[in-house]
Amino acid sequence: MVQKLDYLIESASQTAGPYVHIGCTPNFCGIHGIYDQDLGLTPFSPEAAGERISISGSVYDGTGTVLRDVMLESWQADGDGVYGPGTQGFARFAADQDSGVWTLNTVKPGSRDGQAPHIALWIVARGINIGLQTRIYFDGDDHASDPLLNRIEHRNRVATLVAQPEGSGNWHFDVRLQGDGETVFLDL
Repeated sequence: MVQKLDYLIESASQTAGPYVHIGCTPNFCGIHGIYDQDLGLTPFSPEAAGERISISGSVYDGTGTVLRDVMLESWQADGDGVYGPGTQGFARFAADQDSGVWTLNTVKPGSRDGQAPHIALWIVARGINIGLQTRIYFDGDDHASDPLLNRIEHRNRVATLVAQPEGSGNWHFDVRLQGDGETVFLDL
């Protein structure tokens, strides 16, 4: 039996807008009391295997303007390259609303099964209709056998997925939505 749907009116199609932060990172938005801390704020416990690192960057639109209302989620293996029980590897974080700089404090992931160490990244912001997926790899790691990187036809674009070191344990990774240096986005 088909259910009648004439009592609900379809709402307008929307991008992420400000509500994504209210629902996903309420403490960040100044709405306290829902959670002690926002979900995914800490991707690993202090006992997790791996070198502690910090990755910072910004998301730029096609005009080179920094997006300040960006929310990101990341998924990764621990320092031994392990996903699953005993590891979390999930983080949710927002860019600073004044500068647009985001920071992920985590562990440097290990490699496994031919994949170079990497972090999967999902990006949403006002003006992005569907969340964008990409990856962060690390300069200096062996990327030669990574199956995803080897599938990128335009080899000069591989560099858009590689974070650059900025001193002991600090890395820099910008995302460019369009134009020169456009980041490779994935359909996973």
